[in-house]
Amino acid sequence: MRLLFVHSDHLEFEAREEAGPDDLAETEGVPMEGRMEECVTAFVSVESDDEADLDGVVANATDELRDVTGQLNTNRVVLYPYAHLSDDLASPDAAKAVMRDLESELEGEGYEVLRAPFGWYKAFEVACKGHPLSELSRHVSAHRDEAGGAAGAGDGEGEPDREPSEWRMLWPDGTAEDAVAAKSAVSEDMRAFVESEVEGVTASPGEEPPHVELMREKSLAGYDELSDVGNLRWYPRGKLVRDSLVEYVNDLVVDYGGMPVETPVMYDLGARAIDEHAGKFGERQYRFESGDRRMMLRFAACFGQFSIMRDMHIAESDLPLRIYELSTYSFRREQKGEVTGLKRLRSFTMPDMHTATADMDGARRELLRQAKLSLRTSDDLGLEYQPALRVTREFYEANEAWVAEVVAQLDKPTLLEIIPERHHYWSAKIDFAAIDGLGRPIENPTVQIDVESAERFDITYTDAEGSHHPPILHYSPSGGIERVVAALLEETATMDTPRLPTWLSPTQVRFVPVGEEHVDYCDELVDELAAADLRADVDDRSETVGKRIARAETDWVPYYAVVGDREVDSGRLDVNVRADDTEVELTPEALRERVREETAGLPRKRRYLPQHVGDHPNFTGR
Repeated sequence: MRLLFVHSDHLEFEAREEAGPDDLAETEGVPMEGRMEECVTAFVSVESDDEADLDGVVANATDELRDVTGQLNTNRVVLYPYAHLSDDLASPDAAKAVMRDLESELEGEGYEVLRAPFGWYKAFEVACKGHPLSELSRHVSAHRDEAGGAAGAGDGEGEPDREPSEWRMLWPDGTAEDAVAAKSAVSEDMRAFVESEVEGVTASPGEEPPHVELMREKSLAGYDELSDVGNLRWYPRGKLVRDSLVEYVNDLVVDYGGMPVETPVMYDLGARAIDEHAGKFGERQYRFESGDRRMMLRFAACFGQFSIMRDMHIAESDLPLRIYELSTYSFRREQKGEVTGLKRLRSFTMPDMHTATADMDGARRELLRQAKLSLRTSDDLGLEYQPALRVTREFYEANEAWVAEVVAQLDKPTLLEIIPERHHYWSAKIDFAAIDGLGRPIENPTVQIDVESAERFDITYTDAEGSHHPPILHYSPSGGIERVVAALLEETATMDTPRLPTWLSPTQVRFVPVGEEHVDYCDELVDELAAADLRADVDDRSETVGKRIARAETDWVPYYAVVGDREVDSGRLDVNVRADDTEVELTPEALRERVREETAGLPRKRRYLPQHVGDHPNFTGR
């Protein structure tokens, strides 16, 4: 379904002439003329694909109308059938049924609805209000992505009325059993993953995952009432964590062979390849008009990277060809009620690499290599990922031994989903999920073998035998950066002493001077650590030592030390180590080397807040 919303001073219409056979035009239960003021006019084109699930389309269109009217603060709606938004229309009977059901749904929710008749040439007049939200377009399908979708490029899963998947648990030793039957033999997190993926177990409605409160409590990120929902603002502590993760992923991918590019955030839906590829994804999309062009905001970097590959002259010797972008801004128009903290957003940061390979053998090799690289991020981040390998039945039957080899290489129990038929652009993929405090998956890294897009975008490589369309892998080594932060915070909620990895801690070392006379010495220690690319600060506030120690604990500082006369005179520090809740005596040099060793090979960003804690502003009012 295509929808065009116009926030209107008024809409007035009059049916003039029937547009087709006698049974096409509506004549009963709908006015032949009407006018509504201060309303949202919804021009509606029902499409042929909608006929597979008219109820689902009506439900999703109602969600969209509810969202738009909520933003515009009105409950007055004109439903206007308008065939000119699509060239792939549904049958008249289906379209009329959808319009009637939309009217009924909205009236049942207390809306004042005026519906124009279907199947008539109509004279109409609409007065658009002309503000930034006065003209909005939407593309609605029957698909309802209740589970939250993949963390990488979405794939439109969950369509109704399809043969169910077969689920197995695969073990590294090559054995397999029914996934539900295996629950008693796997970890608590994998058990929760099976319950969510296979059995459809969900958390109680409205229950908030722990990371939402933690992101605010720790002054990492927060909501902005002046923006759209699902768009966050980041405070210095959170921005340092986010920037460190971005640098980490960039370095990881470049070391692997990814070549960074930057591509636009919006694309023309008038281009067939763009429109078809966008239609393959289940994510709700931001669509809008730019002059006479229908545009969309990207939800992944594949559009721009495929465009680059299409314009390249790719030789067989260039393969595997890995194009990478850290898409700082990607967009999915999630429903308001589905937006959750850092886990599900409307605007997010997505590391996205696409790899063209010569053939399926090369694609399978790359998938395994990239999956193993994802497990390295699990180690570096201190997260326990649960893998899910998803394949079509055709792919599985042709590659059963390879599937077993992948699980052996991952060396983890792996949930296997065998999908009866391929409905998406991919034939095989691996998703990795962390489990939040409510037992729900946060899907992070993903790697997928795409068997459609090269042909759709006319991407080819040349060898001695001619030109060929390559398989292409979609890969996000970490998943969305915001989801990584969510997973890290969810992990802290399970710890006796919550903490972030030292390399991600906004302050890695803090010194608490006993008196003002010790501040200068503490500053010298901070300067020495800064010269070694470590983040340290001094709590110089006029509070008791006990309160300042409590602040270091609250700030999750990995290492802190109280500095008084003894420490200045002896050159030795009693350092509290948060990771194991112990105190050890170290020289400043030994402390420096210990922290450097712990953060070796990982990003070392400079401190984002002033050196003195007394100069730290309160960003959240907490």
